[in-house]
Amino acid sequence: MKIVVTGAAGFIGSHLVEELVRLNHKVIGIDNLKSGKLSNLQSVIEDIDFHEIDIRSQNLDKYFANSDRVYHLAALADIVPSISQPFDYMEVNVMGTTRVLEASRKAGASRVIYAASSSCYGIPDRFPTTEEAEMRPQYPYALSKNIGEQLFFHWLNLYGMQGLSLRFFNVYGPRARTSGSYGAVLGVFLAQKAANMPLTIVGDGSQTRDFTYVSDVVKALILAGDSLASGIPINIGTSSPVSINYLAEVIGGSTTNIPKRPGEPDVTHADITRAYKVLNWTPEVSIEMGLKLVLDAKETWVDAPKWSAEEIEKATTDWFKYLGR
Repeated sequence: MKIVVTGAAGFIGSHLVEELVRLNHKVIGIDNLKSGKLSNLQSVIEDIDFHEIDIRSQNLDKYFANSDRVYHLAALADIVPSISQPFDYMEVNVMGTTRVLEASRKAGASRVIYAASSSCYGIPDRFPTTEEAEMRPQYPYALSKNIGEQLFFHWLNLYGMQGLSLRFFNVYGPRARTSGSYGAVLGVFLAQKAANMPLTIVGDGSQTRDFTYVSDVVKALILAGDSLASGIPINIGTSSPVSINYLAEVIGGSTTNIPKRPGEPDVTHADITRAYKVLNWTPEVSIEMGLKLVLDAKETWVDAPKWSAEEIEKATTDWFKYLGR
């Protein structure tokens, strides 16, 4: 098939592109390379049709022409900077998604898969959290992804399109972005370990997260693309959350504690019953196995920015200012 992947040079996108190429599909990769890197695609760059273009571009339609399937992964993804840059997140994750949906509709794509975020659940009432849980986005990133998902389902319902929204829980693995803005805990820990700095644990570290290895996410994306199911969200996690303290213990090294952030859940825990029933999907990579794979891929994180406790405090000033009220 002819398959379009937005965010193709990013973390999850590049792993998905590799698998699609292995499955002998014709891949059109789209990425503006603001956070994605061509080096992520070095093993398949000669086998795909890559275009450096922003999903907000008015010229987007031509790259989608005659496509059979679309995977929409492109987004501004860091949580913390979304509080100080809300317009950028709305423009990319909302208006950019609208352009992708319209390009997909005009192309007559038979199936569209949207990469959603578990952060939209905010602080849920129940764990494990099902897809029926109320959406409670706490910051602009989560809100923008939730609006993007609403747009996705609206396009499916109004225009008779087919597809699924996959709500990812704490995806990690080689090539996870560690550069730029203060981001996900694992990337921060790995960079700190490389520099022999203490790992900065938020609060007392007892909070748990449902970490999902990237190859399991790619497997879910492929199954969602091949599925006949449509019009529903599906959680993609392990349903086996681990504490931040345990994560730090496995990575190794000294630690230091920084203030607990308001508006963050103490637990993320996916109910993946629907993923099993609808997609016949189950995670295969344990946190111990996944962390070993990440630690072995040292070249993907050794040069990442090293965040000290003081730098984190400065980067999260707006977080405490607005979410701490």
